[in-house]
Amino acid sequence: MRLKPLFLLLSLFSVTTTAAPVAFHNIQGYGFDENRQLVNFQTLVFDDESGQILARGAKELLAHYATAKQIDGQGKTLLPGLIDGHGHILGLGEYLKQADLRGIGSEQQSAAAVASFAKNNPEQQWLVGRGWNQVLWESKTFPGKTTLDEMVPDKPVYLVRVDAHAAWVNSKALALAGISKDTLDPPGGEIIRDANGEPTGVLIDNAMYLVQRKIPTPTEAEKRAALATAFQHLQALGITSVHDAGVNTELVKLYQQLQQEQQLGVRVYPMLSAKDPALESWFKAGIIDDASDWLDIRSVKIYGDGALGSRGAALLADYSDQPGQQGLLVTEPDALTEIMRLTINAGFQANVHAIGDRANRLVLDRFEQLSNLEALQQSRHRVEHAQIVSPQDIPRFKKLHILPAMQAVHATSDMNMAGDRLGVARLRGAYAWRTFVDQGSIIVGGSDFPVELANPFHGLHASVTRQDQQNQPVGGWLPEQRLSLVEALRSFTVDAAYGAFQEEKMGTLAPGSWADFILVDRDIFAIPPAELWQTTTLETWIHGQQRFKR
Repeated sequence: MRLKPLFLLLSLFSVTTTAAPVAFHNIQGYGFDENRQLVNFQTLVFDDESGQILARGAKELLAHYATAKQIDGQGKTLLPGLIDGHGHILGLGEYLKQADLRGIGSEQQSAAAVASFAKNNPEQQWLVGRGWNQVLWESKTFPGKTTLDEMVPDKPVYLVRVDAHAAWVNSKALALAGISKDTLDPPGGEIIRDANGEPTGVLIDNAMYLVQRKIPTPTEAEKRAALATAFQHLQALGITSVHDAGVNTELVKLYQQLQQEQQLGVRVYPMLSAKDPALESWFKAGIIDDASDWLDIRSVKIYGDGALGSRGAALLADYSDQPGQQGLLVTEPDALTEIMRLTINAGFQANVHAIGDRANRLVLDRFEQLSNLEALQQSRHRVEHAQIVSPQDIPRFKKLHILPAMQAVHATSDMNMAGDRLGVARLRGAYAWRTFVDQGSIIVGGSDFPVELANPFHGLHASVTRQDQQNQPVGGWLPEQRLSLVEALRSFTVDAAYGAFQEEKMGTLAPGSWADFILVDRDIFAIPPAELWQTTTLETWIHGQQRFKR
């Protein structure tokens, strides 16, 4: 790999005599230049008052900052702070305190884990958990209320599937929600039923809300505690900024309070939920471009379809493993058109969830109808996930200047069922990172935590190897779609920043940008790709201040 040499690059802006420079030296530093090309440096100088980088370069740069506070990096690798372009911060904080069903191998074992959680948390009136995945079970079939009833008969149980597009509940929860044989499926949702029409205990997409709305709303104190837990978790993983995908006004207001109190643990780029009743008031107020980039508010998360694992992703043709089923549109086409129109006309960025090929086509069609190419280029609208796209629609992303916001770990999580759901032919446009990058599309990388684990090095590993952490399958799954490590790192740094209009200040470690960086325990460009996921963050710095040290 050839790195563009960077021997001495000084700040382009004036530095006053009151600056408090800090010089990190004896490091193996990596960043990007104005052309998104990787650069290597051994010294990084920043102002810990303004939080901005002053210079980066070779070890000789240190002589130009003789009065700076010097920190010996002891040869450690320094990277730009990693940006998760699609996560759910409050959901992560809550998940870390709920029943964790991730990776459990059967329905019975999952129910037993809930019973154990109930025993250890007797104060909980509702038993909430997350992470079950029937694809990992020998049965491969959805679970049912009977198993939960046997384990937890006296309290309502609400368990979210790993992809957050299905819920598994017990009879107590169904009764509290008033769901019976006679209950109609809500638009964009499905109540799974047995041969007699009785609810089985599994709810898909919009049907989840029938039970979810009965769960007591967390207090502000509980939300603050959950956010604090999430911030600490993210800092320890080397994440310095998150695009929070789909937040209501109440949560945005809480973020604003935390910013005023200087308690935001990471930079937050919140996407306002298209379902928020106050959305039009945000449009009238206009975008909020925070000069410090702690809390820029200018985007809306719009909901297209469901997810592949629960067969809610909207497909152009039937699911290969369930004839007659083509998925769900969470937002009906006319309503989707209207909310996209309102968002675009308000000058906000429209970030639309689309997983299936039908949903992706519907969204691309509407971008094309509702705006012109010049406006689209300036607006940087996004498709969140872009997982299964018809090969003929992939070039439209580039033509229409739509950014694919993709999560590499979804491919390695879904590879054990994607072929069953889609068949071989449709996989040509599935999880197609290489195809997108080769046509010049900028991928906004992320994890979709807590759907997946938040660790960004898992995403880098999946991008480069197309394998799980046991190095399976041999050679990688759909290996022709692999990215290089430089491309993968871009997706979690400067390209993710581009997806939030922040590339001038974040993701590169260039002079003038924010001093958001991490130290890790290995040189990711000098190890076998199979070991990338094992990388550990040692220190996390945001805005020139150390936020985490292992």
